[in-house]
Amino acid sequence: MWLILTTTCGLICGTLSAGRFFNLEKEANPEVWMNISEIITYNGYPSEEYEVITQDGYILSVNRIPHGRKDARSPGPRPVVYMQHALFADNAYWLENFANGSLGFLLADAGYDVWMGNSRGNTWSRRHTTLSVTEEKFWAFSFDEMAKYDLPCVIDFIVNKTGQEKLYFIGHSLGTTIGFVAFSTMPELAQRIKMNFALGPVVSFKYPTGIFTSFFLLPKSIIKGIFGTRGVFLKTGREPSLKLCNNKILWVICSEFMSLWAGYNKKNMNTSRMDVYMSHAPTGSSMQNILHIKQLYRSDEFRAYDWGSEAENMRHYNQSRPPLYDLTTMRVPTAIWAGGHDVLVTLQDVARVIPQIGNLQYFDLLPDWNHFDFIWGMDAPQRVYSKIIALMKSYS
Repeated sequence: MWLILTTTCGLICGTLSAGRFFNLEKEANPEVWMNISEIITYNGYPSEEYEVITQDGYILSVNRIPHGRKDARSPGPRPVVYMQHALFADNAYWLENFANGSLGFLLADAGYDVWMGNSRGNTWSRRHTTLSVTEEKFWAFSFDEMAKYDLPCVIDFIVNKTGQEKLYFIGHSLGTTIGFVAFSTMPELAQRIKMNFALGPVVSFKYPTGIFTSFFLLPKSIIKGIFGTRGVFLKTGREPSLKLCNNKILWVICSEFMSLWAGYNKKNMNTSRMDVYMSHAPTGSSMQNILHIKQLYRSDEFRAYDWGSEAENMRHYNQSRPPLYDLTTMRVPTAIWAGGHDVLVTLQDVARVIPQIGNLQYFDLLPDWNHFDFIWGMDAPQRVYSKIIALMKSYS
């Protein structure tokens, strides 16, 4: 959740760069300037890229690492894992540390066929078969549609391409939300999931403690007045945030804002990679998605998007209120990790979710972790990724 962080970083960096404060060298971290396919091949892995068209016409970019660096001709099909990123991120998210510390690369080296999706509306999935991004109708979606259309379509594509009928699902933050909605409402899709791995799960959003989450207390009209009614943070270039986060002295400003937004654990982040982390954020989403998260904020219920009137809800759902998402109906074996210093997904919110998961197979609390440690934490391979791989082998 980059909403306030990226705005502030962008404003500060734009001001500083105007005074020629920074001299950004592309050679410092070449991956800063790469798309995901280039990042994959730069690290010595095979890369494939596909376009998947959803039932409602969105064109999604999906990337694949079919095998690790040392085993190009592995006998037989590899088990498949699909990874879903968080809000305002893209699928490079899973590859932004060095290869020996990035979950996507570690899974490929462990013998898995790794697929990574891009949510509709982000930089790489901002096309439609009939709609233009300038039309409000293009942006009339939230994580509801990502769960209802995007995830089933991508999984169908992967199944058809690989011949593997079942796969593993890994989500972080809003990526877990998409999985929980889809698996609790579509039993036929849930049957295709061997195991659901939820990192920093966003289901209950009642008790966040980050100072920036008070943004969601603003009236809807003010939020729309600030950010518009279509897309939010539609990134057009990388230089502003990079010029802050690349500088050896002032990267600390970026780090401080990240701590305020996601929780404190700065010693667990490789600060030399800060510019790489920021080069792929924010990637954009819809205002409707933001408003849906606002509806979750301080709410007792996990519901579909409220269209604002009984008449509109009747038109979309055939009922006056948005339907509840009942996680107790979900039968997918699930593993959950939570961070004790996560100020977005607090332990109070996690405690509300755990009893709802009917097939919870594993839970781990990392007392010192914040919301970003699941992706960028230097100790993540030892403390979480190794366990994910071990559980995959158990649920093969």
